[in-house]
Amino acid sequence: MPVEDPFKRSVAMRALLGYKICRKCGARNPLSATRCRRCRSRNLRLKKTKLVRK
Repeated sequence: MPVEDPFKRSVAMRALLGYKICRKCGARNPLSATRCRRCRSRNLRLKKTKLVRK
């Protein structure tokens, strides 16, 4: 069910896509992280925000 309200949509997008992924172990980290919470690696990337249709 799609969300129509723009405020609720922005809150949902922040919750679902607003984090970083560790390239070494795959753990989810907050946006403010500089090191991974699990393996302490500094190799972090942002969560991909574009959805690819098949």
